[in-house]
Amino acid sequence: MRAPRSAKMVKRCAWATREPLLSYHDKEWGTPLHNERKLFEFLVLEGAQAGLSWETVLRKRNAYRKAFDRFDPKKVAAYTARDVARLMNDAGIIRNRGKITAAISDAKAFLAIQKEHKTFDAYLAGFSEPVALSKDLKKRGMRFVGPTIVESFMEATGRLDHHEPGCFRRGRAPRKRSAARRRRE
Repeated sequence: MRAPRSAKMVKRCAWATREPLLSYHDKEWGTPLHNERKLFEFLVLEGAQAGLSWETVLRKRNAYRKAFDRFDPKKVAAYTARDVARLMNDAGIIRNRGKITAAISDAKAFLAIQKEHKTFDAYLAGFSEPVALSKDLKKRGMRFVGPTIVESFMEATGRLDHHEPGCFRRGRAPRKRSAARRRRE
């Protein structure tokens, strides 16, 4: 989805005031997401955001992608104490041991859910309410998946439309990108 020509000409959600929040709001937030790696990425990033601003996480997103093997859940699930030490020394990410070890254990739970439901996306289709999803994820061993974090995850991945009234994105998912455009991105 292409952003409107002028950031000042259209109404957006109040939190989208500057980069990288503007681009994130206009191109990603609330877009239905079904890619397994991207879903895992958002789970990890939403958990990393706990207690911090989303802008902070967005600014560290590329470093997270590099540090966490582009969010390949199979690779992250195999991380060892040596990987935890490596991540704790990576200034590009949020160096919180609990959040790092949660990402690793969550990768294992993510893979188990995929095995049970064929895809994590198919599993998510059974939930429309953050509290129920949060409880089930916790029951399956995931951490940093409280109701607020899960609600943010559901908003980010297009499962909830919480764009503010009047926002140009409210009530409409962006058009699907062509295959040629996806290859360029």
